[in-house]
Amino acid sequence: MNRPRAPLMPLDDALATLLAQALPFAEIEQVSTFDADGRVLAQDAVSPLQVPPHDNSAMDGYALRCADVAALAEGGSLPVSQRIPAGTAAQPLQPGTAARIFTGASIPPGADAVVMQEDCEVQPDQSIRVQRAPQPGQWLRRAGEDVTKNAVVLSKGERLTPASIALAASIGMDKVPVARRPRVALFSTGDELVMPGEVLPQDMRPGAIYNSNRFFLRALLQRLGCVVTDYGIVPDQRAATEDALRSASQAHDLILTSGGVSVGEEDHVKPAVQALGQLSLWQIAIKPGKPFAYGTVGQSHFIGLPGNPVSSYITFLLLVRPFLLRLQGATQLQPPAVSLPAHFSWPRADQRREFLRVRRNAAGGLDLFANQSSGVLTSAAWGDGVVDNPAGQTIAHGDMVRFISLAELQA
Repeated sequence: MNRPRAPLMPLDDALATLLAQALPFAEIEQVSTFDADGRVLAQDAVSPLQVPPHDNSAMDGYALRCADVAALAEGGSLPVSQRIPAGTAAQPLQPGTAARIFTGASIPPGADAVVMQEDCEVQPDQSIRVQRAPQPGQWLRRAGEDVTKNAVVLSKGERLTPASIALAASIGMDKVPVARRPRVALFSTGDELVMPGEVLPQDMRPGAIYNSNRFFLRALLQRLGCVVTDYGIVPDQRAATEDALRSASQAHDLILTSGGVSVGEEDHVKPAVQALGQLSLWQIAIKPGKPFAYGTVGQSHFIGLPGNPVSSYITFLLLVRPFLLRLQGATQLQPPAVSLPAHFSWPRADQRREFLRVRRNAAGGLDLFANQSSGVLTSAAWGDGVVDNPAGQTIAHGDMVRFISLAELQA
């Protein structure tokens, strides 16, 4: 007697269920600002000072009073009363004079504008003739125009970027408080798997394939700041699988595998996880990537991804990535989709939500990779994004579609 099939779980429901299990880490690490790129900020960064601390010059030129220039007789010039390189203290500007000033140098008290050197003519006596009348505030950077004192410049939960760590440094932070790194154990299972370099292509036994999933999963985990323990290819035996899971559960936040999570498939991972903890098998309404497993082994989360490489890749980006970011307390879990025109047709509507591999073209539209099979890893390497196509939706040439950048999904 055939059992009725369980309904497919919508992706948004699967993600919400998964994220509900991802309790953010309580531990906070203080790391060098140099080493904080990609980490998640664990506390607000509050500025103890204003940036810039003083009014300063945005140009090499001359600091002066606009009224002094306006009062000059025809062909008159202003004597230069001081020279102010960046990093030196400026003296009050003497009335009727100008100060030679350089980019970033403090504006002398009394000056209300900077005239860039290209608009000044230096006279034989080293005075200057201003060739273009200045306006008050011209080429001045005001104190605090970048950051005001006591302002929150970076918020808890932000994932730090090169620009944001520079901002942290600009307010004097040599260290930043961040969430600790997730510890992830990575497993490969299957006797059909072999490693590049260990077996030459001409020596591949019948039925063997190279273990490509291990490479992109490890790279994606490292990009997310994870500390990865790669258990390699675990022998396709129940005892070996249980031993590896038991060992990994002692010191890892997440155990991640690919393959062997399709409903009804007799592999060793499922019974081993069930023997040591709990396991739920989900059928998610997405294409590629329907089979997915979530459970626990001891104190560790367990996630099992499908074995087909594109399915494994897409489900990692859509589900595992936000899960790992949530563990680190991140507030932005997914990149936004943008609307772009499809320069292709997709006449075959599917009952599942589809993620089509595409690439932006010079005309501002999207080209579709011809073969969208879940086993064609070329589509992921060729594409620079995916089209998030709703279930039951066809696409005609010129339709506006939801594009998600792979560069942002892989960051």
